[in-house]
Amino acid sequence: MSFDVTKIREEFPILATQVGKKPLVYLDNAATTQKPQEVIDVLDSYYSETNANIHRGVHHLAEKATEAYEQSRREVAQFIHAATEDEVIFVRGTTEGINLIANTFGNKFIEAGDEIIISTMEHHANIVPWQLFCEARGAVLKVIPVSDAGELEMDSYESLLSERTKLVSVVHASNSLGIINPVKSIIEKAHGVGAKVLLDGAQAVGHFPVDVQELDCDFYVFSGHKLFSATGIGVVYGKYDLLDSMPPYQGGGDMISRVSFEGTTYKAPPGRFEAGTPHISGAIALAASIRYLEKQDRAALLDYEHELLEYATESLSEIEGLKIIGTAAKKVSLVSFTMEGTHPHDVATVLDADGIAVRAGHHCTQPLLQRFGVPATARASFAFYNTREEIDKLAQALTKIQVLFA
Repeated sequence: MSFDVTKIREEFPILATQVGKKPLVYLDNAATTQKPQEVIDVLDSYYSETNANIHRGVHHLAEKATEAYEQSRREVAQFIHAATEDEVIFVRGTTEGINLIANTFGNKFIEAGDEIIISTMEHHANIVPWQLFCEARGAVLKVIPVSDAGELEMDSYESLLSERTKLVSVVHASNSLGIINPVKSIIEKAHGVGAKVLLDGAQAVGHFPVDVQELDCDFYVFSGHKLFSATGIGVVYGKYDLLDSMPPYQGGGDMISRVSFEGTTYKAPPGRFEAGTPHISGAIALAASIRYLEKQDRAALLDYEHELLEYATESLSEIEGLKIIGTAAKKVSLVSFTMEGTHPHDVATVLDADGIAVRAGHHCTQPLLQRFGVPATARASFAFYNTREEIDKLAQALTKIQVLFA
């Protein structure tokens, strides 16, 4: 392995936190990741040395902030292998990104009777916007089922596709089960009927490299706070010709070419989709987190996370009454589970007393958990700064909980 996890942990100051008298064991990375010191320093430096509004000022700070913001766009484009930085739109996060696409691409290209396909494992952010859209436009929402292992049923997916399909919108990696979907095949089959494809990459980009051109997806969305960066910043990638055909999402300053009472003309992408003052510091911090990641050996990080996943799966499977939900072979480093006789919220509460942070609830995937017949799960999600020793602490604490609630 070409990295030292002890050294990496020292780069994330929050990991030294004490919860009461217990050291923090942070296993809630699917909800949000922690931030390395150099990303925190970039945020501090921006507000201390660069803070100004962008694009419209000619003074020194405005020009400095504008260049940093647009350099961030270039670095994001390189990170996901977009053809040009003009295919990168900054938004508040994955949720806003999906709503942007629904209200621009959807309103322009999807009519009454047309069909949109999503899957059972989608986050609510990739369900509710399409429900709202279909209710307003008379479009039809169809859903890909999942198997007992949590994998998409690809035969059923193919049977849903038709000449009426205009968009397929699916998660790249499930936030609830960790399952990595066969998105390359999903895209090829959708394009075969002329449909466009949106991928929700919120749980993917922090774990493994993403090449949007190689995937050939039409849209890709993700959030900075799950990529070791700031909250309130995210990205919409879209193929440029497609973006150029879409109307604005919001009206306001900086997205226009000319305004008059007779009519308004809009900027070319991506400016057309970035009305008002954006989250400048967030975009700059996002680029800093990307630089941090790309300094690492990402293949080694991925291998290490996979080792953590295998170790956690083995350790937790030995606990009597514990059931892992989502058992597919191809997963990001995340384990969702239930414990017989114990509600997941009680599990999370007792774990917190030992300094162990996990997530409990439906994880904004209520239809998926309904599919498995459970109202909630506990979820332990790992990043490359976690350790086997932390998994041992989790397993020991869960064993005590099993005895406590037996």
